[in-house]
Amino acid sequence: RIEASTENGRAVIDGIVLAELASELADAPDPDRAKAVSARNRMLGIVTKTTLDTVMAQVEMVCGPYRIVSLMSAEAAVELGLEPGVSAVASIKSTNVVVERP
Repeated sequence: RIEASTENGRAVIDGIVLAELASELADAPDPDRAKAVSARNRMLGIVTKTTLDTVMAQVEMVCGPYRIVSLMSAEAAVELGLEPGVSAVASIKSTNVVVERP
């Protein structure tokens, strides 16, 4: 169960709490929900973890039943504000994953 507050008549859920739930769901995905995907998918998801060093960043996301990991420059990850709880789009073509903010 996720705790939500109400703001202007809308339920508000903390992004980090939502990211933790998404990670838990990704660890035990429902095989009936998994579908074949094409090579040029754009999947909306939630960033669950970002690991940065001086040059590179590893960004982990959960997009529905899928766990997506992207490697990019640390500068790009910081510029995009990729941190746990934010929504992002993973664009997948072949073995490359491009992450962008919606």
